[in-house]
Amino acid sequence: MAGTGTGTDLDLAQARAFVLAADLLHFGRAAARLGITQQALSKRVARLEVALGARLFERTGRGVDLTDEGRRFLEPARRALAAGRAAVAAVRPGRRGLRVDAWGHLYGPMRTLATVIEVAPHLGLEPGAGRDLPSVARALRRGEAEAGFGRVPPGLLPADLSAHLVRVEPVDVLLGAAHPLAGAPALRPADLRDSVLRYPGEPARLDFLTRFADHFGIANRVGGPNLGLDPFLTRLRADPTHFSLFPADAPLPDVPGLRSIPLHEPTPLYAWSLVHLNVPPKATPDAAPRLAELLRTCATVAAGHRWLEHDPAQDWLPD
Repeated sequence: MAGTGTGTDLDLAQARAFVLAADLLHFGRAAARLGITQQALSKRVARLEVALGARLFERTGRGVDLTDEGRRFLEPARRALAAGRAAVAAVRPGRRGLRVDAWGHLYGPMRTLATVIEVAPHLGLEPGAGRDLPSVARALRRGEAEAGFGRVPPGLLPADLSAHLVRVEPVDVLLGAAHPLAGAPALRPADLRDSVLRYPGEPARLDFLTRFADHFGIANRVGGPNLGLDPFLTRLRADPTHFSLFPADAPLPDVPGLRSIPLHEPTPLYAWSLVHLNVPPKATPDAAPRLAELLRTCATVAAGHRWLEHDPAQDWLPD
């Protein structure tokens, strides 16, 4: 690609679009996080590629992937965005927000964060998107975010991070109307042993489903790339032997022919946690008191909404 990169100033809006698309490897989800259309995000990335004189993404049949140039550009772009936020904070210290990067997007972590933001607008929370716990941990260490929010797989929390449980919520079983169990008013996990567990993404990123299958003896499983919620539900509906799990309170698209059935005896619970560095970076010395206030707020909201109530005799919480 012929370019004009020499002497060109970096457009931070374009860099932000690139970094988010690189983290999610999906233009549609990145656009939704930025609150813009996919077309607008594609234009920002295209203008950035022209300015740099390099292709940053390769379009594939499954979505997008970074080129070698894109991988080399990613970390410098992150540092440029962090420098931009630091520059704004230097002249607006009283209005500096608290960045919280969420992951586990198919299961809707923003639902919980939105409730906390609504209850405590004075915290100035700025939700961001992370691909998974390792990517959020890297963002915390770079000072690009002050906290993260998502599911923390047991035993996989980095030593320099702390995690605080915020919410446990029941999950339902999702299956197509042609599934033999589709007419049941409720199901037990053991009822699913002869069915196939379909992952909404790569199994390595969805430990909760693997732990569920291991615990309840579900041997048949199938995974694949994360192409978004709508394509996943369409595939799930089409196969009468498949099922998956989804938080009971999370809104689902209106997909005809899809059934959502409560699970009991026991009811599986999905855990959400807030994570942060044990020692805040020197560049953000005010992070500790603001994180403490965020944790107090989460505890208050959790108590008011009964987010942490569960009965070990009736519920299954793998953590």
